[in-house]
Amino acid sequence: MAEAPPTHRLPDQPMAPATAHQLVRDELMLDGNARLNLATFVTTWMEPEAGVLMAECRDKNMIDKDEYPRTAELERRCVAMLADLWNAPDPATAVGCSTTGSSEACMLAGMALKRRWAKRNADRYPGARPNLVMGVNVQVCWEKFCNFWEVEARLVPMEGERFHLDPQAAAELCDENTIGVVGILGSTFDGSYEPIADLCAALDALRERTGLDVPVHVDGASGAMVAPFLDEDLVWDFRLPRVTSINTSGHKYGLVYPGVGWALWRDAEALPEELVFRVNYLGGDMPTFALNFSRPGAQVVAQYYTFLRLGREGYRVVQQAARDVATELAGRVEALGDFRLLTRGDELPVFAFTTAPDVTAYDVFDVSRRLRESGWLVPAYTFPPNREDLSVLRVVCRNGFSADLAELLAQDLERLLPDLRRQPRPLTEDRGAATGFHH
Repeated sequence: MAEAPPTHRLPDQPMAPATAHQLVRDELMLDGNARLNLATFVTTWMEPEAGVLMAECRDKNMIDKDEYPRTAELERRCVAMLADLWNAPDPATAVGCSTTGSSEACMLAGMALKRRWAKRNADRYPGARPNLVMGVNVQVCWEKFCNFWEVEARLVPMEGERFHLDPQAAAELCDENTIGVVGILGSTFDGSYEPIADLCAALDALRERTGLDVPVHVDGASGAMVAPFLDEDLVWDFRLPRVTSINTSGHKYGLVYPGVGWALWRDAEALPEELVFRVNYLGGDMPTFALNFSRPGAQVVAQYYTFLRLGREGYRVVQQAARDVATELAGRVEALGDFRLLTRGDELPVFAFTTAPDVTAYDVFDVSRRLRESGWLVPAYTFPPNREDLSVLRVVCRNGFSADLAELLAQDLERLLPDLRRQPRPLTEDRGAATGFHH
């Protein structure tokens, strides 16, 4: 109570465990409430049983497959279950691995695309510069991939009310140096699905015209764990021959606490053998392909628990509940009259909205700031080229964000409107610093 601990050097003496615990806990009280964070896609609630399992496995190192063969087996089972869920031609031969999240999974998928392209173009590479085609709405990890692995990013801009990739525009950006095209099943900007089947059809037509055979990677960070249960007729996965790889975040709509992701390839041919490191455990062969080395097995165990606990029907019920909350809440927001919906939460359980054309007293950044006063973290941000003129709010509805919480958010938003309408003008001076959310 009498003296603050040092913050830039180790303390001179040890302290009692209870004291250290209290000091750290007191500081963490100033963090936002994760359950009220509607900016994040990441899971913020799991069953207590899952938490117990994770605590029991946090000291197991995933890379030590010889020492922890059962944890390695649970990882293998999860890969097989996802291969079956995503309609791999032969789930038994699909190749995949766990990662720390979708960002690492995307890096791995991009590396495989580049290596396959380099082998096909050995007579021209490294002289030729590879490129990757994607929408400007991709998550920042794809920009990192292109930067880290020296690949040209060819971005399809937004146009009008189209907020994601256009298949024909993507095909027109492809050439002999294109390693692949990324399609997103669930854009983080507005929650909409990109038309993966149409993208593959456009690339099929490109091959017929030019002979260029460009593979597709599906970034299903969120949608790959929603569409199989709620949109079964939507063809986006390995049923499309041009789709060579898919990633998802187990810690988003896979319903596991952070940090687990998954990367899968349709077959061994899609993943160059020289990128696979093989570990022997129990006399078997366990292929590994990851950027990280040591990491806890807790999240993989939690993923298997969740698969086992919910099954297909359980996932369907949970994701449908999230979508129902999203669409109901979107309807409540629209009914206020001050806002225009861009999406309605009927694909990902996510919706984006902006102020109506006649609203001039305040903007979305004012709304975000005022909601924060009640504990709600609702991001406000500006769209990328060619829609920098559009600023929106986005609400992510996850498992644990109940209809009751959604009602409280709607009431708080409605309560704020009279004050906002009385403003002389929008009060945000620096929109770049107006929100902690950065796509």
